[in-house]
Amino acid sequence: MRWGLLSTANINRKLLGGAEGTDEATVVAVASRDRSRAEAFAREHGIERALGSYEALLEDPEIDAVYNPLPNSMHVPWTVRALEAGKHVLCEKPMSRHPEQVEAAFAAARQQGRHLEEAFMWRHHPQTHKLRELLDAGVVGRLRMVTASFSFPLADVSDIRMQAGLDGGSLMDVGCYCVSGCRLVAGAEPERVHAEHAIGGDDVDVSLAGTLRFPDDVIGQFHCGFAIGGRHHLEAIGEEGSLFLADPWHGGTPGIELRREDGTETIEVAPANPYTHELIDFARAARGDAPPLLGEDDALAQARVIEALYASAATSTTKGLT
Repeated sequence: MRWGLLSTANINRKLLGGAEGTDEATVVAVASRDRSRAEAFAREHGIERALGSYEALLEDPEIDAVYNPLPNSMHVPWTVRALEAGKHVLCEKPMSRHPEQVEAAFAAARQQGRHLEEAFMWRHHPQTHKLRELLDAGVVGRLRMVTASFSFPLADVSDIRMQAGLDGGSLMDVGCYCVSGCRLVAGAEPERVHAEHAIGGDDVDVSLAGTLRFPDDVIGQFHCGFAIGGRHHLEAIGEEGSLFLADPWHGGTPGIELRREDGTETIEVAPANPYTHELIDFARAARGDAPPLLGEDDALAQARVIEALYASAATSTTKGLT
């Protein structure tokens, strides 16, 4: 599958690293509204074509799929344009905080007969698959609680993640991983949520804590932010123990701790590049060889929870999702 990069965003480097690990993906073009930036990026990474506009990328007949890492507010508009141009699209997470926009994007994909996927690369890591396997095997007994965190310090108010007009904020940037993690571990969608946040930057949440109530009395709690130091974990807590991931979102140091009253066992997981696995999954789904790991239902559920969390934080009330 021949890929084009919609902008020279830093996260492109991670996708390029993933493409190096598989014959299923080759990045052949990069576009920027500043042609010189596209040319510099192409030279640095050995990409054969540099284009001076996003439109030129979508018009390129030699591109099969587009990776969209634009600012959050531009995800759906440019995803729809790419689909209408006949391209498959991998849209960087989160696709949107507005469920109706996610529905519109997938409607466009169906209409054009193209594959669309939200780029939650952590879900493709073997560590994540192992976590779900252990939960299904009942190693911690009945699940009762999920906890998660993802944060890092960000002080630059000019950063796009600090801009409300670009749909920035810590929930959109890193908290969405925590939402995805809680949903995966619970194996269900929350019935109601509650959130509290602190505002900074250009009127965005710089820290946010959320509680998610799932069926069967499972409670999820997470925190995320730009105003606190680096934290990242995911823990599934059951009546007979817990499964703890110290590096769930990137999987750079994979491994799962099975914590019980009588001690802790480390379950080893082989190192892997989640972007490589993501690209392989995407290519197979686009060809129709296999269903995607993450489809419309997952992307829509993510958007609904994020929307409800923001509504709760804005009003200091609990929001139902059922």
